Amino acid sequence: MIGIRIEQLSKFYGSVPALDTVDLQIAPGEIFFLLGPSGCGKTTLLRCLAGFCVPDAGRVWFGDEEVTRLPAHLRHTGMVFQNYALWPHKTVAENVAFGLEELGTPRDELRQRVAAALDSVRMDGFAQRGIHELSGGQQQRVALARALVVRPRCLLLDEPLSNLDAKLRLEMRTEIRRICKESGLTAVYVTHDQKEALSVADRVAVLRAGRVCQVGTPDLIYRRPASRFVADFVGETNFLEAEVVSVTAKGVVAAVGEFRFESTGGEHFSPGERVTLSIRPEAWQFSSESSPRANCVTGSIEEAVYLGEMAQYRIALSIPGATLKVYEMNPRAVAASGPCVLSVAAEDVVVLPHAVDA
Repeated sequence: MIGIRIEQLSKFYGSVPALDTVDLQIAPGEIFFLLGPSGCGKTTLLRCLAGFCVPDAGRVWFGDEEVTRLPAHLRHTGMVFQNYALWPHKTVAENVAFGLEELGTPRDELRQRVAAALDSVRMDGFAQRGIHELSGGQQQRVALARALVVRPRCLLLDEPLSNLDAKLRLEMRTEIRRICKESGLTAVYVTHDQKEALSVADRVAVLRAGRVCQVGTPDLIYRRPASRFVADFVGETNFLEAEVVSVTAKGVVAAVGEFRFESTGGEHFSPGERVTLSIRPEAWQFSSESSPRANCVTGSIEEAVYLGEMAQYRIALSIPGATLKVYEMNPRAVAASGPCVLSVAAEDVVVLPHAVDA
């Protein structure tokens, strides 16, 4: 089990920066996710860790060893690819054994380690099957076993679930976390799937255009995004343009037209400053208040969609041009139209800098 340290890492393709002075620290045994849209640099960063890509600047450390320019085969990492990269003409056991054969592992030890690796991914009864006889989820388990069998210092995963259907993805999320934790592995996992990151990661780094926008636990990233981009990319949210009315020890009071919002946090803003409020759709509650108070708004239901476990509403506020997306969990009755009053807790109001791309 090792920690990973990334210092001022940069990689250019021509004049375009794929990575721009990235700094990250990953703790031993941590499942660390690199999350972001296509082209943000997350796969390039993973390839720099694996040794498939040499950075133009900066350094990479595995524990106390600098590996920035160490060849891939000397880094002792396990890699799980998006397309599994399994040999179609080999059996499950032969696929898992491939790395050990390359290392010259004695035959008896090889058999024991292959059996243990297949057992760890719950594929012990499939050793003699052909790859074509396996489902997508089973093939993914074989790819994991092949990475684990060489006892890597860390596990690197490049969008390993993107080729699976929705049900299998849910199953394999839990399995990957279990396997990493039971094996005591440090894992770095690339994905563009926010739900995948939130449900599996110990911590997440959100990337954009080669830069790290925010690093934190899944709940911090979701509940306290540091920028408009992070709030918009990780889940869904409502943005309301506002002006800071006052700042207290408890947080910020901001005005959105005729409405007032109290927020816990945002003390670094100043009265009169333009800000953006981010409020998640599920944070809103329908209120029985006849007149709005702090953290309440009035509006009219324009659209309602019933989905069983929740109802989705589009609400037109009494401020011209302002609309909200609202999720009601476990709805008892769904109103298709009509006036409404909505409220939100202060801790669910996030104050962000006022900028188009912030």
